[in-house]
Amino acid sequence: MENKNKISKIDIITLYMELVSESKKRPKSIKQFCRKTGLDKKVFYHNFSSLEKVEKFIFKTLFKNSLAVLEESEEFGSFDKKNKLISLYFTFFENLTLNKDYLNIVLKGCKNKLQAHKTLSSLEKSFKKFIDTLALGENKLPIEGLEKVQKNVIRQSAWVQLLVTMHFWLEDNSDSFEKTDIFIEKSINTSFDLLENKFLKNVLDLGKFVYKERFQKSTD
Repeated sequence: MENKNKISKIDIITLYMELVSESKKRPKSIKQFCRKTGLDKKVFYHNFSSLEKVEKFIFKTLFKNSLAVLEESEEFGSFDKKNKLISLYFTFFENLTLNKDYLNIVLKGCKNKLQAHKTLSSLEKSFKKFIDTLALGENKLPIEGLEKVQKNVIRQSAWVQLLVTMHFWLEDNSDSFEKTDIFIEKSINTSFDLLENKFLKNVLDLGKFVYKERFQKSTD
């Protein structure tokens, strides 16, 4: 790893993900990470200030790459809001699945909600920015002073929905994560029906699915 200018952030996160996946644990320090990967510490500090920043950048990159794939498709631009969101979910979770060994360790290794929030903060910003482009719920509350509140509620609700889906995916042992695919479609359909005030049937449908997968199974 000679010239620090030749080593990119992508090179470093690749080394980090490979090390975590192979060793089944996160490095305790920058010094340990550099020693085990043969990376010069000066090169590391030229790109990142901490291992926490590396992990944040990984999630941001996985999301950015997912969105880039979709935006290259002419079809994606013609999709309605719901299908754009569903397409993003499917593409993003395909990328997560390709890196499941790494993500299992990092996400399940978050000891508390605060640590998890820090690790996913860059992903949260990128995802909410995408949600803003969809203009969900636009004109539902055309009252001065309430539009901003509505926008923030929608952004936060969408983020919580993504977190819930990620948790479901982490615990999903079905073939090709087919249950996660079902969960994505049902939860997004429910969200959009909620915005359109036609949600009861889908709420019940989603509730039955979650009950069957999470609660009924534990009593078998």
